[in-house]
Amino acid sequence: MGANSSIDVGYIAGLARIELDPADKERLQHDMEAIVGYIEQLSELNVDGIEPTAHAVPMTNVWREDRAGMPLGREAMLANAPATIDGEQLKVPQVLPGEGMA
Repeated sequence: MGANSSIDVGYIAGLARIELDPADKERLQHDMEAIVGYIEQLSELNVDGIEPTAHAVPMTNVWREDRAGMPLGREAMLANAPATIDGEQLKVPQVLPGEGMA
Protein backbone atom coordinates (compact mmCIF):
# COMPACT_ATOMS: atom_id res chain seq x y z
CA MET A 1 0.00 0.00 0.00
CA GLY A 2 1.08 3.60 -0.52
CA ALA A 3 2.92 5.36 2.25
CA ASN A 4 -0.04 7.62 3.08
CA SER A 5 -2.69 4.93 2.71
CA SER A 6 -4.33 3.35 5.71
CA ILE A 7 -7.43 1.23 6.16
CA ASP A 8 -9.30 1.45 9.45
CA VAL A 9 -11.03 -1.93 9.61
CA GLY A 10 -12.77 -1.01 12.87
CA TYR A 11 -14.31 2.07 11.24
CA ILE A 12 -15.43 0.09 8.18
CA ALA A 13 -16.94 -2.62 10.41
CA GLY A 14 -18.82 0.12 12.28
CA LEU A 15 -20.23 1.48 9.02
CA ALA A 16 -21.33 -2.04 8.09
CA ARG A 17 -22.72 -2.51 11.61
CA ILE A 18 -20.82 -5.74 12.18
CA GLU A 19 -18.79 -6.80 15.18
CA LEU A 20 -15.36 -8.32 14.60
CA ASP A 21 -13.14 -10.07 17.08
CA PRO A 22 -9.46 -9.02 17.12
CA ALA A 23 -8.34 -12.02 15.04
CA ASP A 24 -10.89 -11.21 12.32
CA LYS A 25 -9.87 -7.53 12.35
CA GLU A 26 -6.23 -8.47 11.87
CA ARG A 27 -7.03 -10.90 9.04
CA LEU A 28 -9.31 -8.39 7.29
CA GLN A 29 -6.72 -5.63 7.71
CA HIS A 30 -4.17 -7.82 5.92
CA ASP A 31 -6.66 -8.86 3.20
CA MET A 32 -7.83 -5.30 2.51
CA GLU A 33 -4.28 -3.99 2.32
CA ALA A 34 -3.43 -6.77 -0.15
CA ILE A 35 -6.42 -5.81 -2.32
CA VAL A 36 -5.49 -2.12 -2.30
CA GLY A 37 -1.90 -3.06 -3.07
CA TYR A 38 -3.05 -5.05 -6.08
CA ILE A 39 -5.13 -2.11 -7.31
CA GLU A 40 -2.09 0.14 -6.94
CA GLN A 41 -0.15 -2.31 -9.14
CA LEU A 42 -2.84 -1.95 -11.80
CA SER A 43 -2.39 1.84 -11.79
CA GLU A 44 1.18 1.29 -13.02
CA LEU A 45 -0.01 -0.28 -16.28
CA ASN A 46 0.29 1.70 -19.50
CA VAL A 47 -3.24 1.94 -20.89
CA ASP A 48 -2.59 4.54 -23.59
CA GLY A 49 -4.74 3.81 -26.62
CA ILE A 50 -6.97 1.31 -24.81
CA GLU A 51 -10.67 2.12 -25.09
CA PRO A 52 -12.42 2.23 -21.68
CA THR A 53 -15.08 -0.45 -21.19
CA ALA A 54 -17.77 -1.15 -18.63
CA HIS A 55 -17.77 -4.91 -19.26
CA ALA A 56 -15.24 -7.43 -20.50
CA VAL A 57 -17.64 -8.65 -23.20
CA PRO A 58 -20.17 -6.67 -25.23
CA MET A 59 -23.58 -6.58 -23.58
CA THR A 60 -26.97 -5.79 -25.05
CA ASN A 61 -30.33 -5.30 -23.39
CA VAL A 62 -32.93 -7.96 -23.96
CA TRP A 63 -36.30 -6.29 -24.17
CA ARG A 64 -39.65 -7.94 -23.72
CA GLU A 65 -42.87 -6.77 -25.23
CA ASP A 66 -44.63 -4.32 -22.93
CA ARG A 67 -48.07 -5.78 -22.36
CA ALA A 68 -50.78 -4.57 -20.03
CA GLY A 69 -51.91 -7.09 -17.46
CA MET A 70 -53.67 -7.38 -14.17
CA PRO A 71 -51.63 -6.13 -11.22
CA LEU A 72 -51.11 -8.32 -8.18
CA GLY A 73 -54.10 -7.86 -5.90
CA ARG A 74 -53.73 -6.27 -2.46
CA GLU A 75 -54.65 -9.46 -0.60
CA ALA A 76 -52.22 -11.58 -2.60
CA MET A 77 -49.44 -9.04 -2.10
CA LEU A 78 -50.04 -8.86 1.65
CA ALA A 79 -50.29 -12.67 1.88
CA ASN A 80 -46.75 -12.90 0.39
CA ALA A 81 -45.30 -10.34 2.81
CA PRO A 82 -43.09 -11.71 5.60
CA ALA A 83 -44.76 -9.36 8.10
CA THR A 84 -47.72 -6.99 8.13
CA ILE A 85 -49.27 -4.48 10.51
CA ASP A 86 -52.87 -5.49 11.23
CA GLY A 87 -52.94 -7.29 7.87
CA GLU A 88 -53.23 -3.90 6.16
CA GLN A 89 -49.66 -2.61 5.70
CA LEU A 90 -46.25 -4.08 4.95
CA LYS A 91 -43.99 -4.14 7.99
CA VAL A 92 -40.35 -3.45 7.18
CA PRO A 93 -37.24 -3.26 9.38
CA GLN A 94 -36.35 0.17 10.76
CA VAL A 95 -33.64 1.77 8.62
CA LEU A 96 -33.05 5.06 10.46
CA PRO A 97 -31.96 5.39 14.08
CA GLY A 98 -34.48 6.65 16.58
CA GLU A 99 -37.66 5.44 18.15
CA GLY A 100 -39.37 2.69 16.22
CA MET A 101 -43.07 2.54 15.57
CA ALA A 102 -45.07 0.06 17.61
